[in-house]
Amino acid sequence: MPPPCDRVWTHARIATFCEDAGREGMDVIEGGAVGVRGGAICYVGSARHAPDAVEVIDCAGRWITPGLIDCHTHLVHGGDRAAEFGMRLSGASYEEIARAGGGIVSTMRATRAASEDELVASALPRLDALMAEGVTTVEVKSGYGLDFQNEMKMLRAARRLGEARSVSVATTFLGAHALPPEWARDADGYMDGLIAMLPQVAPLADAVDGFCEGIGFSPAQIGRLFDAAKRLGLPVKLHAEQLSNLHGAELAARHGALSADHLEHLDEAGVAAMASAGTVAVLLPGAFYFMRDTQVPPVDALRRAGVPMALATDCNPGTSPLTSLLLAMNMGATLFRLTVEECLAGVTREAARALGLIDRVGTLAVGKSCDLAIWDIEQPAELVYRMGYNPLHARVWRGK
Repeated sequence: MPPPCDRVWTHARIATFCEDAGREGMDVIEGGAVGVRGGAICYVGSARHAPDAVEVIDCAGRWITPGLIDCHTHLVHGGDRAAEFGMRLSGASYEEIARAGGGIVSTMRATRAASEDELVASALPRLDALMAEGVTTVEVKSGYGLDFQNEMKMLRAARRLGEARSVSVATTFLGAHALPPEWARDADGYMDGLIAMLPQVAPLADAVDGFCEGIGFSPAQIGRLFDAAKRLGLPVKLHAEQLSNLHGAELAARHGALSADHLEHLDEAGVAAMASAGTVAVLLPGAFYFMRDTQVPPVDALRRAGVPMALATDCNPGTSPLTSLLLAMNMGATLFRLTVEECLAGVTREAARALGLIDRVGTLAVGKSCDLAIWDIEQPAELVYRMGYNPLHARVWRGK
C-alpha cells in the first residue's frame, strides 16, 4: 500500500484547468478532494475515493483552483513615478515622458542608487499584495539597472524574494529594456555589451526578455540578443507591439519564444506566427488602462487561431502600478472582452505555459506542485466579476 498523503483537502468543488478539461477548459469536480505528499499532488478526484491522510481539511464546499500565477511583473525597482502620472493626465504621451528623461530611465537612476537590501525591502510589500490574492508563482524581471552591476543586483534581489516568502519566483533578464544615457549614441554597442553579459547572467535568469519598440530596440538588435540567449539554452520572451507594430511577435515566434507580451498593435501575420510556434500571448490590461490606450489587442484573432492567452499585472512603477491579479482579470474581461474561463485559465494554465512551467504548475494534476487557492465563492465567475474584493480563504504553496 502507498503511504498516506500528508494532507487531503476534501468536500471541495475543484477546477483543475487540465489540458483535456471539459466545461470550457475548467474541468470541474464536484465533491472533490486534493491530496499532497512531499509537496506534490498525489490525488485529485472524488472525495469518496480519497486516500488516507495524516491531516484531513474539510473545505465545506469551497472552490479550489490552482494557485494563481503572475507571469509578467517588474516587482523589483527603486523609487516610483507618481510625478509622471500627473504629466500623463495633462496629456503627455509615454514617448514624450521618456524623451524628457522620465520613464524607464528615471527608474534606472533610483534603482542604481538603491542597495540590494533596499530593493528587496521595497519589493516585498508588492509581492505580499499578490500573495494575499492567491498568487503562488510570480515572474520578476530586471531591466532598471541597465548595466552589468545593477542588472545582476536586480536579479539577485528577485531571487531573494523567493527565499523571503513562500512563493516560487521565475527571474527574467531584461537588460534590453531601454537605452541608458551613457549609451545614447550607440545602441548596437550597448547590445554587444548585453550579449557579452549573458554567460554571467545565465545562472541568475530563467529567461531573456527585450523591449522591441521605436523607443526601445529594433528587431535586428533583439534578434542578435535572442540568438545569443538560445546558444546558452536560455528561453526568450518579448515586449512586442505595445506602441507600434515592428513585427516583434513574428520575431519572437521565429525564436520559439515562450511569450510575446502586450500586443495591442499585433497584426494577422503576427497572430499566425505565434499560433504556429506555440508562443503565448500575455495580455496586460493594467498598462492599457493606466496609459489610457485605445488600441485593443486582437483577442478575437488570437482566439480563432488558437493562440494561448495569459493575463498578468505588469506591475511596474511607470505604466501599471498594479498589485492585484484579481483586478487584472476583471480588466481583461471588461476591456479586452475575455470570457470568465479565459481569464481564469490566463492566470493559471496559460500563465504557467508563458513561463515554461506547465509541467510543474498551473493545473491540478498528480505529480505537479501542490499550489492551491481556496476560495469563499459560489461560482468561479465571482473571481472575475468583483472589483476590490478578495474572497481568498486559504493559499497553499507546495502542500503547506
